[in-house]
Amino acid sequence: MADSTLIGPGATGNSLYSGQGEHALDGTAASAQNLNTGALRRKYNFGDMVSELNLAQDPFFRFLSMVAKKPTDDPNFKFTERRSSYTKRYAYMAGYSESAIAIPATNPDDADTSAAATAGSSVYTFSFFTDYNNDGNMTNIKGQTCTYYDGVSGTQPKFFIPGQILKINTAPTGGAFTASTMSAYTLWKINSVDLTSASNHAYVNATCVKGNAAVFRMPDGDDVVGSGIAAKSQEDLEPFKCYVVGTAFDAGTGYPETWADQPFSTGNGQTQIWKTSAVMNNTDRATILKYDGNEWARIWKEKLVEHKWDIEQSLLFSNQQSSVSTTTQGAVDFISTYGNSFSLATATKTQDDFLDDLSAMLDPRYNNAGSTIFFCNTAVYNWLHKLSGYFSNNLEISPNFNADFAMSGKKKVFGVDISTISTIYGDMNVARNVHLDGTNVKMLGINMKYCAYRPLVGNGINRDTGVYVGVQTLENSGVDRRVDQILTEAGMEWCCPETHAIWV
Repeated sequence: MADSTLIGPGATGNSLYSGQGEHALDGTAASAQNLNTGALRRKYNFGDMVSELNLAQDPFFRFLSMVAKKPTDDPNFKFTERRSSYTKRYAYMAGYSESAIAIPATNPDDADTSAAATAGSSVYTFSFFTDYNNDGNMTNIKGQTCTYYDGVSGTQPKFFIPGQILKINTAPTGGAFTASTMSAYTLWKINSVDLTSASNHAYVNATCVKGNAAVFRMPDGDDVVGSGIAAKSQEDLEPFKCYVVGTAFDAGTGYPETWADQPFSTGNGQTQIWKTSAVMNNTDRATILKYDGNEWARIWKEKLVEHKWDIEQSLLFSNQQSSVSTTTQGAVDFISTYGNSFSLATATKTQDDFLDDLSAMLDPRYNNAGSTIFFCNTAVYNWLHKLSGYFSNNLEISPNFNADFAMSGKKKVFGVDISTISTIYGDMNVARNVHLDGTNVKMLGINMKYCAYRPLVGNGINRDTGVYVGVQTLENSGVDRRVDQILTEAGMEWCCPETHAIWV
């Protein structure tokens, strides 16, 4: 009898569309098209609607809801990461021999020199390694512990095949080998490749195609072999990288050998349950007040906003664990642990320093992904506008002059205010996020292509944000009050940490 009264029999005039507690999200009277939250013991899905509330205060959740929502049917979910291989076809030299058949000496001394390599006749044997894992193409990340270097499992180059042309930089004898001392390069055609004699090295037999006219020193890798590579920036490492620069075959020859890459790796995540209750005794619900006449309607709206605020906080700062309840992975914890990490002191950080950070993060050989939104605290938001505003307000922009760092406009994306700052590395889309104020986090660069908000949905049950109306009423508890519950069960998926960055 009670259920038929609460739910009502028909679509017109029943308690789903009229009755106690009916209101819109802004607290005003609801139209006939709005479901009535006063229909007791009924659950309503607000998963899409809740992100519309107070857009400016929770921008990260707003973007996730609009572009990165991907339901899961398992509270402990797995996912696959994929990293391209074509930008990873480089290696570092661990040693070389001027003989075509000798095994290269490991870690030759900086003083080692070689007679001039002669195109067409010099045949050398080289030993190579990489600074990424050939199983999944996972690489070292700026600001994190150096994981992959000479001797570590998985750093054997798999991509060398006969017929490839290999570029190896050279420098004069003496002194450290750096980008500034690099004087020329040599080209070598690969004759054969040995991947069996050493588990983490590839031995390459090659004939010189382009040589040097004088004595030269090979970039023998003293500065990058072993864990010493950890102290090097991407710019420092570039002179040591030996790249494949195509293939060359004679007319009438057969098909070449091939190589198989393994670009996939897996990750896992888990969902978290958020709950918020709205409680009021029925006497207060029946009382008309001066400002907001329906106090229950006002509280109900505020609780929805509070629930959304809590989700934003968790999606930023939570860590994935299950020893104390179960929590999902937040942006700050994930990126600071696995992603690019930079420093940003607004009093001393220069524009040039910041562009160096962007260069490291957005190098297409290291991170070939776009779609990044920069969420920053208030101080950095002002700092970025001061830097970029200086150019547009104080320098003449003409066809003969372009500012490398300039404010180029403002726009609304999904209702969130976005400042567009043009840099030499493309447009930065910047949003202020007040949740970062009062923390050590100055800015987060989050690639929206490589994260997802994953509400639990399965077997016809949707655990995205929903309002469970009348979980306790006078009828079912004996207490003269009304209790509604807002509940969300969802988790964060984070992958490819090299595409995200944090500034602290």
